Amino acid sequence: MNGQPATATPIRFLYRGQVQMVEGVAATTTVLEWLRLSQRALGTKEGCNEGDCGACTVVIGSLDPAAPGGVALRSVNACIHLLAMLDGRLLLTVEDLADPVEGLHPVQQAMVECHGAQCGFCTPGFVMSLFHLYENQPTLPDHAGLCHALAGNLCRCTGYRPILAAAQAAWQAPARRRDRTPWRAALTALAAHPALDYQAPASAGGGRVQAPRSLAALGAALQADPAARVLAGATDIGLWITKLGRSLPHLVHLDRVAELQVLEVRDGCLHIGAAVTHARAWPALQAFYPEVADLARRFASPTVCHAGTLVGNVANGSPIGDAMPLLLALDARLELQCGADVRIVPLAAFYLGYQRTVLTAGEFVRSVLVPVPVPVPVPARSRLACYKVSKRFDQDITAVCAAFRLDLDAGGRIIQARLAWGGMAAIPLRTPGAEAVLEGQDWSEATCARAQVALLTELTPMSDLRASAAYRREVAGNLLQRFWYETSTGIGTPPVRLDQVEASP
Repeated sequence: MNGQPATATPIRFLYRGQVQMVEGVAATTTVLEWLRLSQRALGTKEGCNEGDCGACTVVIGSLDPAAPGGVALRSVNACIHLLAMLDGRLLLTVEDLADPVEGLHPVQQAMVECHGAQCGFCTPGFVMSLFHLYENQPTLPDHAGLCHALAGNLCRCTGYRPILAAAQAAWQAPARRRDRTPWRAALTALAAHPALDYQAPASAGGGRVQAPRSLAALGAALQADPAARVLAGATDIGLWITKLGRSLPHLVHLDRVAELQVLEVRDGCLHIGAAVTHARAWPALQAFYPEVADLARRFASPTVCHAGTLVGNVANGSPIGDAMPLLLALDARLELQCGADVRIVPLAAFYLGYQRTVLTAGEFVRSVLVPVPVPVPVPARSRLACYKVSKRFDQDITAVCAAFRLDLDAGGRIIQARLAWGGMAAIPLRTPGAEAVLEGQDWSEATCARAQVALLTELTPMSDLRASAAYRREVAGNLLQRFWYETSTGIGTPPVRLDQVEASP
């Protein structure tokens, strides 16, 4: 089923005011490769080639009635964004910002005036991230907001002070934001073309990319070729291509399926569709669970969150995906679909081993269902916390990620406990033994200490470049104690020594 489709289509997108019709390139060609090698648009730089440094940042536009001018803009990493994912989209690079009459864009001009560049290698990425922010936020963000907007852009020589000063200067200058009306007209015309079904010639590297526009068409594509790889934001698949050199002969892109863009509360659950990006999903989770704010802030850079999806983070089965501990603690479920058949599986039962799941041939994750608290945003007798431990604050892979939830009765006795972990083993996991130690007990420091002892025996962490097994085990116990101090009324009481506590109540 990987052969030439009956009616192959080119990759069509808007670039520099013209509709590009791209054929004859490998299906796994990245936007960065196409820009630099085909267009000789060398302003977009190749740094890490894994979505980490931001030197390759570009801005992509898509139709959205709720966005200014009917076109939504989002910054992404061109090095791991596949060219085929641009079909029906707008592509903007650092060369596209200056106006022939008015000159440099305010962000570019501010970078010049505030000396925001030395070697200049990272500068185009910073400019594009700031351009994205400038075009979407009419008012100047605060210092924290600016820092977060640049969390995916690294600079090794200029330092961030002049870059932040340039951001402030851009907003203080006379406003000059882009008119999105022409973009909307061109994108509307592109939307009238058939759904993408691109087949690359063997001489170019081969491969096929489909972008169905309905759930039925998606199911049919995966049933016709169960070996096809589901593609969402490519924030993982992009690395398989650029770093691992994996062969991916058939990709099926989810982004155009309207049913998978669902983000709504129904039947007591927040339904997050498979095409919902992190940038949309995390604010929705935070609206019901404000305790996730820090994890949401540190989850990934804006450029990664604008492309990657929450369901993709779950479905690929990585043991260091930061979303899974939280979702496990909240007793999330997954909606799986194969053809027209749909089944519901608890997330806790989804993983079978390292990057192995219960998905059958042709089956895909349609959505994640997260129970929402009723009737108030945070139940008065529930306690929830998320912790991420890594070497860097921003844009770093987790050494230990933990999410804890306790449901208490009116007297402070623990009715139900959920202790969930990422970065510990081959799969995200819960620790039912430590949970059992907690359940039925008062939420006291002594109870916490007994659960810490249980963790020491129940957790068998891995050792890798990020942390040793011994470090991870110690951090796990420390995080549970931190949870106690942050959620109890016993702050200030002398700590209980673990070697003086029995392993069971």
